[in-house]
Amino acid sequence: MPVAVCDVYGAVLLANPAMAAECGTTPGRLRGHDVLELFSPREATQVERIAQALRLRHRSRYRVSVRWRAPGGVERYGELTADPVSDTVEETPALLVMLRVDGERAPRSDPPAGQARVTPAQARILALLAAGATTARAARETGLTTDGVTYHLRRLSCRWRAANRTELVARAYALGVLVPGVWPPRAAGVE
Repeated sequence: MPVAVCDVYGAVLLANPAMAAECGTTPGRLRGHDVLELFSPREATQVERIAQALRLRHRSRYRVSVRWRAPGGVERYGELTADPVSDTVEETPALLVMLRVDGERAPRSDPPAGQARVTPAQARILALLAAGATTARAARETGLTTDGVTYHLRRLSCRWRAANRTELVARAYALGVLVPGVWPPRAAGVE
C-alpha cells in the first residue's frame, strides 16, 4: 500500500517505495514535495475543511478524493486517507497518509480537441525553430518582436507541456503541425 508521512502542512517527510512508484520516482526524491501537488484533490473544499480541522487540533481520519498522472501517462483516481499522529495531544501532529487506488483511465492516443491547432504565426515560428533559427531570427522573419516570439513559444510549451524548444519541435511533428521528411521544415497545410 502506498504510504507517506507528512508534516501538518502536507510536505512529505518519508515515503515508502509503493508511494514513490505512484509518482514515478524514488522515496528519497519525494521528500519535501507537497502531497497535494502530487495528487490533485477532486474538490478543493475537502482540503479546506481538513486544514481547518487540523488547525483546531481535531484528531480524526480525513479522506480526500484525488486523481494523479502515474508513470506512462495513465490517469489514476482514488482516495488519500490522512491520520494525524503524534506522541502527545499537545504536540503538532504529523500525518500518516495512505493512498487507495480505485481505478485508472488509459492515456489518450490523440490530442484533446484544439491541442494541435496553432495560429499561422505559431506554425511559422515552429518551422523556423525546427530549421535551427534563433529567437531573434524568428522575430525578423515573422515580423514580430523577440518578446512576441517568446510569448508564442511559452503558450505552446504550456499547452503541450514541453520542457524545452527541442521537445516543443518534436511535439509539433508528433501532432502533425509540421510536415515530417521535408527540408526546410514547414507547417502542414502551408505551401
